[in-house]
This record gives sequence, C-alpha cells and structure tokens, in this order.
Amino acid sequence: MKLTYYGHSCFGAEMKGKHILFDPFISPNELAKDINIDEIRADYLLVSHGHGDHVADAVSIGSKNNSRAISNFEIVSWFEQKGVHGHPMNHGGKVKFDFGVVKYVNAVHSSVLPDGTYGGNPGGFVIWNDEVCFYFSGDTALTMDLKLIPMTCPALDFAILPIGDNFTMGYDDAIMACDFIGCDKVIGCHYDTFGYIKIDQARAKKAFEDKGKELILLPIGESLDL
Repeated sequence: MKLTYYGHSCFGAEMKGKHILFDPFISPNELAKDINIDEIRADYLLVSHGHGDHVADAVSIGSKNNSRAISNFEIVSWFEQKGVHGHPMNHGGKVKFDFGVVKYVNAVHSSVLPDGTYGGNPGGFVIWNDEVCFYFSGDTALTMDLKLIPMTCPALDFAILPIGDNFTMGYDDAIMACDFIGCDKVIGCHYDTFGYIKIDQARAKKAFEDKGKELILLPIGESLDL
C-alpha cells in the first residue's frame, strides 16, 4: 500500500485500488499550504471524530469525489445531511469493505462537530486485508483499551499515533502505546501544527530509538510504500 501525508492527522492510503482519506484537515493548515485539495482522490473518508482539525475539508473533498464516509453514527448522519453518504459504525464493530476490513476502536478524547452538533464518541480504526494491517488511532490519550487491539485484530504492520502532547498523548506515551498494541513501527501525527503541539522531532525520534522502536515523521506531501 501507499501512504501519503497531508499534514496534521490527514493521510491518504491507496489499498486494493481504492483511495482512503483519513481526517481531512488541509486547507486551514498553513503547513499544508502547498497541497491542492482538488487533486486529492478519496473513494472513502475515514473520520475519527468531529473536531474541525479533522473534518475541515471533509465535505468539500467528499462531495467532489462522491466519497463514502466511515465514522460513528452521529458523524455519518451529519455528513449525510450535507450530501456526503456514508456507513455508520460504533465501538467494537467491524465491517468488510472492498479495500479491507475496518474495525472501529475506542479513543479517549472528545468530539463535537464544527457547528456545535454532537459528534458522538471519538474512535480510531484498525484496517486490514491480505496485504497489510495498520492502526489509525485518531486523537487518543494513552489508554488500557489499546491492549485489546492485538487481542481482537491481526498483528499490526504499523500504527499512526499522535505524538504532539497537550491534546493527545505525547511521544513518551506513544512509546508505551507501542507495547500495548504490539507494534514498534509508528508514523507520527498531530504535532507541530499549532503552538500547543510543537515538538522537538530529533528528541522524539531518539526516544523511540532508545526503546528499540521506529518513529517515522513524513514531510507533508510525501508518500511511503508500506
């Protein structure tokens, strides 16, 4: 699969010929000013929760691509009112789509949509097919629920975890999360976008290395084959 980073917590994944876009927050992000959202393909939108820094471009991109939104019931209902159709899920459920299986797992955070609409319970996604299995955590704190992932899902090839601290786990907690989820290869997200979440990238990478783990920090706009 091919993974492309669009800044903050937004990634595009190409799997089984389908384009999946996670948490699209691009146009308001000054760090992603060189990304043209009109060029982004998205057969599916996977949205972890309702905060503006995760859904800002969702309706625009979803409408242009005739995307199918996958999220909790409340967020999918909100999208459908705006003309973006979807498939609602909730914690613990899994569904097989044409690109793979999606399991909606717990996240410890909050969730409200930009217009004040209740955004339901925040979550993350474990996605797998016969080629790869990975975890997109959304905005979560370190939680013991992470230990359920290796008990209920195939072994992870990599995980996308927040490392910016303040609003989510920081990189020290993310290192501990690696042990909980049974995965030592992490792609970092939710860092540097705002003053509250700026990090020392070299220190974060070294902290992972010191524990025998790998932290990948993709430049915005760059891709990685996994």
